[in-house]
Amino acid sequence: MSEISILMNAAAIQRALIRIAHEIVERNEASDEVVLVGIQEGGTPLAERIAANLGSLMNQVIPCGQLDVSMHRDDLGQRAAPTVHPTVIPFDVTGKTVVLVDDVLFSGRTIRAAMDALNDFGRPQRIQLAVLVDRGHRELPIKADFVGKNQPTSLKEKVRVQIGLPGEEDAVLLEKGQG
Repeated sequence: MSEISILMNAAAIQRALIRIAHEIVERNEASDEVVLVGIQEGGTPLAERIAANLGSLMNQVIPCGQLDVSMHRDDLGQRAAPTVHPTVIPFDVTGKTVVLVDDVLFSGRTIRAAMDALNDFGRPQRIQLAVLVDRGHRELPIKADFVGKNQPTSLKEKVRVQIGLPGEEDAVLLEKGQG
C-alpha cells in the first residue's frame, strides 16, 4: 500500500502557470517569436493553459502545438511497444523561441528526446523549458528555465499530475512507495 499526498491543488497549479507565463514574458521581449509545444501527454494541457495566460498578457494569440517523443527516446529498446500520440505543430519553429512544456522533469531523457523530435520540424532560434514540477534526479545536463514547483523526491516516490481529467480535480500528487 502506498501513501499519497497532495503537492499542489488546483489553485496552486493555476498560480504556478500564471507565474510561469509572466516569467516567459519577462525573458522574451520579442513576443511574436514565442511559441509553445507541449510534450505528450502531460505537457499538452499545461502548454494550452500557459498559452492562454500568455495570450492575455501579450494581447495576442500564442501558437501552441503538441509533440510526441516516444520514437525519439533512448530507451526505446528497453520498453514495451510505445503508445504513440499525435504530433501537431501547425506552425514553423524555424527562428522561433520554442518553449517546451512538460508536467514533471525527472531524469531529463524525455526533454532530450523532445529536442531531437523538435529538430524534425525546423531549427528554432532558442529552446526554453517550462515544467510544472522538477523532482530532481537528473541523468543528463538539462535544467528547466521555468519551474512551477521544485520538489525533491526519493527514487521510490512517484509524482503524478492530474490536469483536465474528466471527473477529477486538477492536482499534483506524491505517491510514496513502501520500502
